[in-house]
Amino acid sequence: MNISLQNTDKVSAVLTVKLEKADYQDKVDKALKNFRQKAQMPGFRKGMVPMSLIKKMYGKSILAEEVNKMLSENVVKYIDDNKLGILGEPLPNLDKQPAIDFDTMETFEFLFDIALAPEFKVELGADDKVNYYDIEVTDEMVDNQIKVYKRRNGKYEQVDTYAENDMLKGLLAELDEEGNTKEGGIQVEGAVMMPSYMKNEEQKAIFANAKVNDVLVFNPYTAWDGSPAELASLLKIDKEAAGEMKSNFSYQVEEITRFVEGELSQEIFDQVLGEGVAKTEEEFRTKVKEIIAQQFTADSDYKFLIDLRELLMNKVGKLEFADDLMKRIMRANNPDKDDKFVEENYDKSIEELTWHLIKEQLVEKNNIKVEQQDIFNMAKEATRIQFAQYGMLTVPDELLENYAKEMLKKKGSVEGLVNRVIEVKLTNAIKPQVTLEHKTISAEDFNKMFE
Repeated sequence: MNISLQNTDKVSAVLTVKLEKADYQDKVDKALKNFRQKAQMPGFRKGMVPMSLIKKMYGKSILAEEVNKMLSENVVKYIDDNKLGILGEPLPNLDKQPAIDFDTMETFEFLFDIALAPEFKVELGADDKVNYYDIEVTDEMVDNQIKVYKRRNGKYEQVDTYAENDMLKGLLAELDEEGNTKEGGIQVEGAVMMPSYMKNEEQKAIFANAKVNDVLVFNPYTAWDGSPAELASLLKIDKEAAGEMKSNFSYQVEEITRFVEGELSQEIFDQVLGEGVAKTEEEFRTKVKEIIAQQFTADSDYKFLIDLRELLMNKVGKLEFADDLMKRIMRANNPDKDDKFVEENYDKSIEELTWHLIKEQLVEKNNIKVEQQDIFNMAKEATRIQFAQYGMLTVPDELLENYAKEMLKKKGSVEGLVNRVIEVKLTNAIKPQVTLEHKTISAEDFNKMFE
């Protein structure tokens, strides 16, 4: 077997593989023998079909299969052994590839077009300045987060007088034009309402300061702007009928339920932070502020990586690629797309590829490795963040590990976690190498940068 590489230009080459009969014959003979042992044909016992018949019927397909298998394995090995920086997969040469006839030929020559990665060098130093946004943690943020914790420890209580956001339960009855209970009209026992959700302010005001046993008259159609869904739910009728129901109704208040936030106590301190971590409200607020700041650090690092990308893309400039060959590769990778798709998306694809090559070089230069434990830890961190969004900040490690293990069973999740590990390690490695221009910014203004 002979494999050679001939550069067409700086970013493309032709790989030629020449196979002689001596290279593949042993493998073909072995494959034929294995096939014969399993072959079953009328008139012959299993494994006793004459080899001449096997060769006549299946020799060509087995030869083609073994040659293609050997070809694929050795092309990959050659690329790896010679550390060729290829882009995409080798594609059959369209111009010089000789015809292949497995019936008559014993020597085969295969030519492949190969796209090579452009050569460039990434350099970073103190002269490179990158913005780093320090997001302010305000007292209002801390107050709002503490309010969330208090609400999670709140409870519902029965009260005598209605106030905004209370929930009412009572008897709902349709009235006739004279204001009397309509005979045969709609009546709903135990009808539950929250007047604060009414669309009409005048109707909402009817319930202000209502007390248990009060009887109030209102118009549901007006209260909810004729919304069929709202009316159907309240009146227990179908939407079509609800849209035409414009009668006044009486409502006798039977219960008033109010949600009362939990008191800020040691119980909440321990639930959020772990037992004994904070013992006073001041200590608790300080820890909550630290938690919010830690969450913002991940956002700041994400923006740093975006700005670093822009800096490096500008420093590297426009790289040379084998455009025609790269478009062929793009077509091969998107068999369900047409040429128009390739033309419309090619520039963006090359931009992403350029950044990928820059990252690869930075990863190698900074000796960044991704171990299995890194991936597992990132899965745990992703799980911890999900729990934190629901206010669960002290989730047992065993539970985090169980969720992480489930996440690692999904291929798509693993690829995303690997990329995230690389980005985090790369960010931590690069930040000390450049000059960070710190800018304090509000969360609102920071988020506007992504609109």
